[in-house]
This record gives sequence, C-alpha cells and structure tokens, in this order.
Amino acid sequence: MDHLDLSQIMDVSPCFSLIAEILNSGYSEIERYQMASEVVPLLGNRLRQEDSVGPYNVPPAGVSPLLDFLSLCEKFYATGINAADSPHPGSIALRILSTAHEYVDCSPTILPVLSLTLLPTHPLQSRSLALKAFHRLMSGWFSTQLENLSYGDLDKLLQAVGDPFQLPQIPHLDEEGPGWRLDHEPMNSVVVLIEFASSDLWRNHLRRSNFTSCEETLSTEGGRITAIRRMLWTAIYIRRAFLHTPVKIVTAIRRLEELQCSNTAEVVIMWAWTVGVMDAMDHDGWKLVGDETLRFYQTHGIGRLAALKRHHIADTTDFEHLIFLVTKYEGSPCRMGSVKRSLFARPTWEKPSPTDEKDLRVSRVCQLRRLYHLFGCDPAT
Repeated sequence: MDHLDLSQIMDVSPCFSLIAEILNSGYSEIERYQMASEVVPLLGNRLRQEDSVGPYNVPPAGVSPLLDFLSLCEKFYATGINAADSPHPGSIALRILSTAHEYVDCSPTILPVLSLTLLPTHPLQSRSLALKAFHRLMSGWFSTQLENLSYGDLDKLLQAVGDPFQLPQIPHLDEEGPGWRLDHEPMNSVVVLIEFASSDLWRNHLRRSNFTSCEETLSTEGGRITAIRRMLWTAIYIRRAFLHTPVKIVTAIRRLEELQCSNTAEVVIMWAWTVGVMDAMDHDGWKLVGDETLRFYQTHGIGRLAALKRHHIADTTDFEHLIFLVTKYEGSPCRMGSVKRSLFARPTWEKPSPTDEKDLRVSRVCQLRRLYHLFGCDPAT
C-alpha cells in the first residue's frame, strides 16, 4: 500500500475498495484518516472526469466506505481544515454521496453523519451538500433498520435539517475547485419532509419550524408548481413509493394541518389530483382522498379551490409527468395506454409527441371532471 501509485488508478471501483481496505486496516486512526484523505480527492477527480455534471457513477459498494470515512473525519476536523486549502476530503466524500443515484440502505450509518454535517456550526460548512445527500438517500430513511434506533436519534436528524431554505451566508469550502457544482434545491429536502408526514416512523418528529420558509414559498403559484415538479422528479428517480397510496396522502395532509402548515398540506392535495398517483379505477381510494379534499377546503376556505384548479390545468412538466405515468401504470389495462406504447417504442426519451400530450391532457381533464363533481359543480359549465 505504501508504494501504490494512486495516479495510475483509472477506474473508480479500486478507489472505493482501497478506501475500505485502509479503513479496515490495523493502522492507527490518524494514519487511516491521513491515508484515506489522499485517496478520496483522487476519487473525486476521477469521477469528475467521467461525468463533470453528475450524477456520479457510485457503485452500491462504494457508499459504505465513504460513510465510514466521514465518520472518521469527525475526530480530526478540528485540526485539519483550512479555508485557504482545496476542498477538504470530507467535503469531497459528502459531495460524491450527494450525487449518488444508486439506492443503498445505509441509513443507520448516514443518519449520525448527516445529523452533524447539517448543522451550521459544523467545521465543513457543507450544509447544502448534506441536504442534497438527505434527499438523494431518501429511500433509506424508511428502512426497517431505523425502527431500532432511539427516539432521540431520529429527532436529532429533524432538528439538524431544520428549515431547508436556511443556508449559511458564508463561503462554502465545498464550492471551491474547478468542475465542482453546488446545485442544492431546498424544495427537494421539503419533499422528504412531506413524505415524513405520511410515515409512522417520522411524522411525530416533524415540527412547524421545518416548514417555515416552505409555507411562504407555497403561498405563490410559482412555489406550488416548483413543489409538484420536485415531488414528481423524486417519485420518478429517487423513491417510487412517494405518497403513492390514499392512506399516506390523507395521513400527510392531516399531520401537516396539525403543524399549521396548510399551504404544504394543500400541495399534497394538488399532488394527488394533478399527477394521477392512484389508479383511476381505484374508486375506494379516490373516495377517501375526495372526502379529505372536501373536508380540507370546507375547513380552510372554498376560495382556495381556485389555486387547485389553476394548477390542475397548468402546463407543468408534461415530459416528466408522462414518464411517471408510463412507469407507474405499465401493464395496467387503464390510464395512458397509448402513451405507454408510443414512448416505449422509442430508443431514448424524446420530446413527447402531440399524441402523447393529448393523452396526458385528456387524463387531466378526466381528473378535473371528478374534482368538479366532488364539489357539486357541473363540469359542462
């Protein structure tokens, strides 16, 4: 290991293996930290060369060594960070994790790491990257492994997440260096929190302060459209089980109302009615969501329905909406059948054809008709 020429490593897999080998060796902690700190920047450079815009090609087996390295870093940050230096190896490891697109159930390991790194007082000052990793590794937050953790451990993560829109107004060490990008979207973290509101494991850990800025953002039409887009993107690429059942939708709405986050709760209603997350033929499911929708607007004001109608017929992300429906309803005898045939016939995802767009709009109109009937209106008028 002492004579290994790291510059000759051309593939990323040996880098991950080498980090794991170092961390599992018999060297002292400081020696393991120093050696691994030499390999991590090499790994970052190699991944940037492969794909400068991400997501990086992180194999599932590579996530655990990065988390182990970040855990080890916590013992040496106090003496190893200089703002004038190149990005700290810890920032590089966190950045790689924040762009990984492979799902690995590493939640018991990542939870304590993020609970520290998310804090604005953390030496890395990498809250933006930590929030991005919080979203990317979303599926792990619903792992059965977390059920064995203490209430305090889970609560600590939500405290650290805080208000995702609140970021340090100081230079980030992780922004330095050519080829690095910082493209954190706070609404992505809110999407995770919304899913937490539907979860038996997480919903009691949420607090209103998690949604302070979100509530203000979602009071605008642009904010609501952004939220639905982020929810849709998450359901396609991060967690297909995102708010996918009537019970989860209703549970999320009620918990958000308990937190006095009515704007966020309304976006969950918009998600149910505009995206088509439930099968059109699931009459019992739609009755449950319909009853909850009616109760919500009777409680918070029928005048708010205008926002739901505007959003429903708005020209939002048609292409991603088509991908979502094609993926979700493949093999189903109903909903978007022609879209499935036409899109799956293409070698790559292309711009939707006029026929695809028409099918999507017909689907939206049918849902809008169902919504009008719910409130006793005549769709013809």
